[in-house]
Amino acid sequence: MISVFELFKIGIGPSSSHTVGPMKATASFVRTLHEMECLDEVGRLEVTLYGSLAWTGKGHGTDKAVLLGLAGEYPDTVDPDRADQIVIDVRESHQLPFAGRLLDFDMDRDIVFDGISATPRHPNTIKFAAFDADGREIHAERWCSIGGGFVVLEADVGIEVEETGHVPYPFRNADELLALGRQHDMTIADMVLANELAQNSAEVVDVHVRRVIDTMMACIERGMRNEGELPGGLKVRRRARMLLSRLDADPQGQSRPPQGMMDRVSLFAIAVNEENAAGGRVVTAPTNGAAGVMPAVLRYYQDYCNGASPERLKTFLLTATAIGALFKMNASISGAEVGCQGEVGVACSMAAAGLTAALGGTNEQIENAAEIGMEHHLGMTCDPIGGLVQIPCIERNAFGAVKAINAASLAMMGDGTHRVSLDQVIETMRQTGADMQSKYKETSQGGLAVNFTEC
Repeated sequence: MISVFELFKIGIGPSSSHTVGPMKATASFVRTLHEMECLDEVGRLEVTLYGSLAWTGKGHGTDKAVLLGLAGEYPDTVDPDRADQIVIDVRESHQLPFAGRLLDFDMDRDIVFDGISATPRHPNTIKFAAFDADGREIHAERWCSIGGGFVVLEADVGIEVEETGHVPYPFRNADELLALGRQHDMTIADMVLANELAQNSAEVVDVHVRRVIDTMMACIERGMRNEGELPGGLKVRRRARMLLSRLDADPQGQSRPPQGMMDRVSLFAIAVNEENAAGGRVVTAPTNGAAGVMPAVLRYYQDYCNGASPERLKTFLLTATAIGALFKMNASISGAEVGCQGEVGVACSMAAAGLTAALGGTNEQIENAAEIGMEHHLGMTCDPIGGLVQIPCIERNAFGAVKAINAASLAMMGDGTHRVSLDQVIETMRQTGADMQSKYKETSQGGLAVNFTEC
């Protein structure tokens, strides 16, 4: 089963598949060299990026992520404020801190962006190679970043992983999840929690859930506080702080109360994704490109819904974990594989389900909310301008959050009965992603990315 620890990862922006994943894959490669006891033999390192990692890697900071990974940094512990300086130091000195020593390293030579070679197993493919002082290859590995910060060896893409531990409530689809709930008279959140407790202590689970929620809320606060221009060359100016100032100038929302609340939700989502675009600390939920949807809806529930409590915030997160796991198991959460429907669409579905659960909805209403959330994102492309997670990504998170709240509201007004099931929508999303032309899947080769004209 996909755990809350796997689905909600703490890392840095701007991309889970292009930043967090490559950092993790790099760390795994270095760990292999350590296990082979050949770190001291390494005289040169070369990293080659293929497919989407090559086409949009520079805008997504993939070269920065790889370098940080080689320097011994990890996504959940690296200091975002120090990360840029590490890159500057290596670029200027051509010296990489590697395994306790300095290694000659030229970023322009040793990190190769190969946008031509095929990617037979996944569009986000990366190759690592270590050579000795005489140029002989010591070891090489090919990894794939499959979305949401998940990474696997290229040879293992698509292979079912054998279960390593028993969970009391295993499920592979939404129908099985609902059947388990009816059979045991349990909520989705309770079943997910029981599965988590089969692997970790209650304290460990609680600490992670609280850390995830706290990181989300802190990201909102930082995003509403910071201002200036986002990096990357598009000259996109942060607007969350300006939005907050305007909303605070009309605290009661006298002119348009309902719209004023949704403006706050949009503010929360925009604040998070501006932080993500700037390389700040975020939670993959389930990806970095969609990192603003869950925090925005969580903050909406905390600030505006009666009965909100830490325990219900936990219910929100655990329920969302189940929905995210269904998409991960049966389709994809990779924009490079299925387009933005796999990122903002899945985040919307997860947030809609989580909010419905926190508001006391039944398992059937939760499944209905999740289905509504994805149904109205089907076919959404991933076409970032300039390969940057800025336009249209930041605003898409705001719309995804608002849609999630609307989906929960519609589901709560019904009894959970509906014609199209979540499983059918997930399968439709998978098929739609497979049929979508590659230029619309995080390549910046189609859509807004090519129709945008700079003034």
